[in-house]
Amino acid sequence: MLNSILTETVSSGITMPQLVICTLTSLGLGLALAFLHTYRNTSSRNFVMTLAILPAVVQAVIMLVNGNLGTGVAVMGAFGLVRFRSAPGNAREIGSVFLAMAIGLATGMGYLGIAVLLLIIIGAAILVLAAVPFGSQSLAQKELKVTIPENLDYAGIFDDLFEKYTKRAVLMKVRTTNMGSLYELCYRIELKKEEEEKAMLDDIRCRNGNLTIVCGRIAENREEL
Repeated sequence: MLNSILTETVSSGITMPQLVICTLTSLGLGLALAFLHTYRNTSSRNFVMTLAILPAVVQAVIMLVNGNLGTGVAVMGAFGLVRFRSAPGNAREIGSVFLAMAIGLATGMGYLGIAVLLLIIIGAAILVLAAVPFGSQSLAQKELKVTIPENLDYAGIFDDLFEKYTKRAVLMKVRTTNMGSLYELCYRIELKKEEEEKAMLDDIRCRNGNLTIVCGRIAENREEL
């Protein structure tokens, strides 16, 4: 099951049935990987289509190289040029691309059973990790932006309120607005109780002169590799 279906291909070449079987397996596994990538994830249609055919492309390249060192070096250089001409993706996209390439390498060498097992095992791990809140931010964590007039000293101005309503509050940055007449304070806070958010904002409004306050979830950054 885990043995290669390609035997003595260097001398005798790859037969048409072997090529068809490997290509169809690559396309099938690529489609399964594309559906797996879209589970609890958003991605462009072009990327999903590319992910579906990438194992078959890599498999074709491996079959064409077929032990030829010079051809392998040339292909590696071509892949390097494609990488530098491509926009960086997020961490999950890069992981899916590497998995697609691993599947293509396995099918290109004839190890169809290994390719299937690879997708099943890693795919199951992805589904489990995506279903559980592994590495996700706590819903109690918020980003709080408070605008205050320039005559107020922002150092410790809301410490008593944060001690009352939050488990943790950190001043991340300060910037001036409205031609320097206002300060915008950006905090990273973790509420003790979600239902007390309005009460905290009301107390802050009384202290900052009813100027603008923005409180919401922390924006998720685009993780690039």
